[in-house]
Amino acid sequence: MDDRMRLGAVLLFFTALFFWGNAALPVTAPVEVNYAQTAKEMLAAGNYLSPQIYGNYWYDKPIFFYWELIAAFSVFGVTDFAARFFPALFASAGLLLTYALARRLYDARTAFWSVVILGSCVLYGFLAKLILTDLTLFVFFGGTLGAFYLGYRDGRRGYLYLAYACAGLGVLTKGPVGFLLPGLVILVYLAVRRDLRALGRIALPTGLLVLAAVCAPWYIYMYLAHGADFVNTFLGVHNVLRATVSEHAQWNVWYFYLGIYFLGMFPWSFALPLALLRAWRMRPVLDAGTQFLLVWAIVVPVFFQLMATKYPTYSFPAFLPTAILTAHLLRENTRVLRMGVLLGGALYLAVVLGAVHYAPRDGHFSGKAAAELLMQTMQEEDLLVSCGDYTATVPYYTGHPMYALATREEIAARAPKAMSWNSKNVMPFLPLDELPQDRTVYLVVERHAFATFDETMADGRWELLGTMPTEGREKLRVYRRVP
Repeated sequence: MDDRMRLGAVLLFFTALFFWGNAALPVTAPVEVNYAQTAKEMLAAGNYLSPQIYGNYWYDKPIFFYWELIAAFSVFGVTDFAARFFPALFASAGLLLTYALARRLYDARTAFWSVVILGSCVLYGFLAKLILTDLTLFVFFGGTLGAFYLGYRDGRRGYLYLAYACAGLGVLTKGPVGFLLPGLVILVYLAVRRDLRALGRIALPTGLLVLAAVCAPWYIYMYLAHGADFVNTFLGVHNVLRATVSEHAQWNVWYFYLGIYFLGMFPWSFALPLALLRAWRMRPVLDAGTQFLLVWAIVVPVFFQLMATKYPTYSFPAFLPTAILTAHLLRENTRVLRMGVLLGGALYLAVVLGAVHYAPRDGHFSGKAAAELLMQTMQEEDLLVSCGDYTATVPYYTGHPMYALATREEIAARAPKAMSWNSKNVMPFLPLDELPQDRTVYLVVERHAFATFDETMADGRWELLGTMPTEGREKLRVYRRVP
């Protein structure tokens, strides 16, 4: 089998895995549903520029990933398969990008095993099935740095302009980090090479115009349409606040991204430390391409480690150079490579089978089962409310607005505020003392509020319609109260 046939077979195999089971995986809360619900509302409103959720404008992320979801919903309908279509597609594109870069840096054998290593590591397969921006950013981030290096090495301005265009798409996907972080990697690399004068040879003025042409129109539109609200929320809360105030304080530890690397790159986690040790020993003769990959693989997690807010997927763009370095280190050790593939593949299959079996029954991460129960009897004029953590997948699947029940004091405390994580609380609220007595009310109680409901609301008028899951520990309860 020649190299092209072998590569095609591997890409086809991984693509089949990335799409396999997606129609059976419900949208989960709290993160996936924010993207899916936003795209669903934008499509229904015929609004393709301003993200909106629960009828409110929503400035959490730029527009590109929503465009992906809108396109998938337009073609396949608002389905679970459609919501996961582009993450799976970009996962395949990421493998092709990895092959192309590794082939240019090393050889076909290294490129082939780079694809196999990346596709079979835990985090890559996991993200291929999640409704998140990370694989889209992965491709644009990798395209930016890969095209830059080839343009820098070969002196080809076309590659440099491609790098700027990819950076612009990264800015449309994730915000300023799509340009600033690749720029930092490039700056550190040139400093390591003692070639900062190359900044004058990488088409900066015209390249920045290319970047601006790609991403500036949407940002300008948003500023003109929404003014300070967009700037303060998008740049202030979702960029500056994330960098300076930890959203999840328990994760703000020095070893966070080390742990993500060892878990996410499994079963290949051992290889990069060996590569770093080998690079240290060989540093006088280390080739420029390997230096570039090492800088890329190190700068990305170090940058995010210095940020206050930490997420498991932030350092994911470093997995591309890590996979290539791992393949370069192990390319002659076929036995180890085959064992890693078998172990990674078995783990991937086990995780997907478990998710396909368990996720539809899990009332905590997905309220799809609760929504199906509600839709059997709920009418358009009925009121839908929730108690406890807001299970956003219930209104997503029912298409019915759902109000978060709380006291007036709790609503005031949780209301969106400038430069505060409360700005993410855009779901509709309803004071407990305004719960109507003359309408049929459906109530979804999340597990953390079971005791509160039993103590303060259970008055004999609430009829229990069902619990989720039906086996094992309860995650949600669904009640109905008629006038």
